[in-house]
Amino acid sequence: MKAIIPVAGAGTKLRPHTYTQPKALIPLAGKTILSIIVDQLLEAGINEFVFVVGHLGDKIQDYVKEKYPALIAHFVAQNEREGSGQAIYLTKDVVKNDEVFIVLGDTICEYDIKSVLESPYSMLGVKKVDDPRNFGVAEIEDDGSISRVVEKPHIPKSNMALVGLYKIKESSQLFDCLEQNIKQGVKSYDEFNLTDALECMIAKGVKIHSFKVQNWFDCGRKETLLESNSTLLKKFGTSISPDHNFENTIIVPPVSIAAGCDIRNSIIGPNVSIGEQTKIHYSIIKESIIGSYTNLFEIVLDDSLIGSDAEIKGESRSLNIGDNTEIDLG
Repeated sequence: MKAIIPVAGAGTKLRPHTYTQPKALIPLAGKTILSIIVDQLLEAGINEFVFVVGHLGDKIQDYVKEKYPALIAHFVAQNEREGSGQAIYLTKDVVKNDEVFIVLGDTICEYDIKSVLESPYSMLGVKKVDDPRNFGVAEIEDDGSISRVVEKPHIPKSNMALVGLYKIKESSQLFDCLEQNIKQGVKSYDEFNLTDALECMIAKGVKIHSFKVQNWFDCGRKETLLESNSTLLKKFGTSISPDHNFENTIIVPPVSIAAGCDIRNSIIGPNVSIGEQTKIHYSIIKESIIGSYTNLFEIVLDDSLIGSDAEIKGESRSLNIGDNTEIDLG
C-alpha cells in the first residue's frame, strides 16, 4: 500500500502565513500538520508515500528529506490546481495498481487506522457534522456501506461528512473514474473532485464502506488551528527541549518549546507552542502558536498565531502575523 498526501493547496484561509510556508508545515503542538499525518501512517506500517506538491513544494520536499531520510518518498507536481481529483490522478504512474491510503494534507484525525487497513473493503472516513453543506457527504446504509457520495450538496440527505481519509483497494478503478471525469469535464464547484470519482466507482458496483473518526482536528483557519493546537497539546503533553535558556520564567502546561529558546521574565502557557531559537522577554503568552527565530519583547499575547522570523515589541493584542514581519506597538 502507498500513502498519497496532496499538499499542493495555497492555504488561502491561513494567509499571511501561507505566503511563505506551506499549510502542511504550519507548527502544531510541537510538530507540523504534515509530520502528525506521516507519523500516524508510519506507525500503522505504511512506508511508501506520494506527496502531491505545488505551492512552495520545494519546502515540502526539503522537510520530508530532512525529517524522514529513510522514507520511500515520491513527489508529484500539481502545477495547475484543478481540484483533489486531478491531484490524485497525477499519481497514477507512481501508484500503478497498488492499494492506496489517501490523506488530504490538512486532515488530522483520531481513528482505528489498523482496523481500517485490515478491512477487506475500500473505506472512507466520516464524521457527523451540524451543517454538511460545506463538505463531501456520504449516504450510508445500515451495514456501513456507502450508497452515494456528493460534494457540498445544497440539500444534504445525510449529515455524515467525508473527513479527507480514503482507503482504496481498487486503485485501477479509481484512476479509470478520475480519467473519465477529466476527459468528460465532470466538475463540482469548478474543480475535478475526488468525491465525483468515488461516486463513479460506487455507480460501477465497487463496494465502499465507511468508518467513523473519533476526533477531527480542523487546521484550515487561525481560530480552529489554535483550538486544534490546544487539544493536541493536552493529548501529547508538555514537551520542552533541554537546549533552552529560561530565566525568571513561569511555565503553565501544556506547552511545547523547541530547542534554543531564550525566555526571560515571562509567563508562558497554557496551550502555547514555540518554535526553535525564539526569544521572549518580559511577556505573557497563552493559547498561541509562535514560529521559529521570532523575537517578542514586552508583549501580552492571547489567541495569536505568529510566524517565523517576526519581531514584536509593545502591548496586548490578538494578532495573526506572517513570517518575516517586524512590528513595534510601542
